[in-house]
Amino acid sequence: MLAEEKEKTRELRLKGMGYKGIAALLGLSRDSVRGFCKRNGLDGDSCVVALNVEEKVKQNLLCVCCEKPIKQKGQGRTRKFCSEECRRQWWKNNQDKRNKKETATYKYTCPYCGQDFSIYGNKKRKYCSHNCYIRDRFWREEDGIQETANRFTNTC
Repeated sequence: MLAEEKEKTRELRLKGMGYKGIAALLGLSRDSVRGFCKRNGLDGDSCVVALNVEEKVKQNLLCVCCEKPIKQKGQGRTRKFCSEECRRQWWKNNQDKRNKKETATYKYTCPYCGQDFSIYGNKKRKYCSHNCYIRDRFWREEDGIQETANRFTNTC
């Protein structure tokens, strides 16, 4: 079974479709679909499968992002994601679920360009961008030299 077929099988099974229907739709045998579903915890009554998956996600047995099984460690915080990539992808797609506190937003003025900016969660930041930092740190003296050189070439 190809990766695309596995993903499509998982999707259709979670929507409540039976083994025969999935097999007919994807052009596979019913037994290969059933075997895949059994190996991945999608077996049983098709209507109950979707409810079971939701419950497993709530109990942190399946990844919130890709719904793959998660091995929990004995100690520490319970895992919600199977990998770092899944965690980053899920937070990128669900930024509205972040609990941003007002006290963690800091307002500053950039020492290079003078622009006001606000930053979340970093109270040590000084510059509005990396570009301003580089220019202030390394190009300040060169800017004066460059301006003088430009004036000299314009007059000649």
